[in-house]
Amino acid sequence: MSRIGKQPVALPDGVTATLSGQTIEIKGPKATKTFTATDDVTIVIEDGQITVTPRGKSKRARQQWGMTRTVLANMAHGAKEPFKKELEINGVGYRAQMQGNTLKLNLGLSHDVDFEVPEGVTVTAPKPTALVVEGHDKQLVGQVAANIRDWRRPEPYKGKGIRYKGEYIFQKEGKKK
Repeated sequence: MSRIGKQPVALPDGVTATLSGQTIEIKGPKATKTFTATDDVTIVIEDGQITVTPRGKSKRARQQWGMTRTVLANMAHGAKEPFKKELEINGVGYRAQMQGNTLKLNLGLSHDVDFEVPEGVTVTAPKPTALVVEGHDKQLVGQVAANIRDWRRPEPYKGKGIRYKGEYIFQKEGKKK
C-alpha cells in the first residue's frame, strides 16, 4: 500500500482545481498547470482536497497511485509559490553571470560555458559564486539545476566544482610521499 497515495492533497488558499476525465487543471495566482493521469488511478476533487485512489491491485496501479498524488501536490504548491534550488560555485577563478537568457559559466575549462535557460525557469546570480534556480515546475527546476551542476561536479580532493547549497562532499586524503 502506498503511504503517500493515501494522503489527500490539500489545495492552498487561492488555488483551484478542475477535473475533466483524467486531466486535471490546477490554477493559482502564480501559475496554471495541467496533468493527465493514467487510467490506473481515479482522481476525485471534493472539499478543497484532491484524493487519488488506484483502480485495481496491479503493481502499475500502485506505482501510479503514489506518483500521481506527488505530482498533484507539487503542482498545487507550485501554483502558489515557486520552487527554488541554490547552487554554490567553489574554485579559484570559477564564476557565473547572467546575460539576458544565457548563463555564462567560467569553470576552468578552455572555453566559457553558455547555458541557455529554458522557458519557465529563472536563474539569477546574486554573487559570482552563487546561483539561484527558480520556477513553478519542481521537476524542471531540479533538472535545470542538475544540468548546471553537471558542467563541473564537485571533486573529492579539493572540493572544487558546482554543488547544491548545503551539500556535503566527502573530502579524500591526497597522495603522501
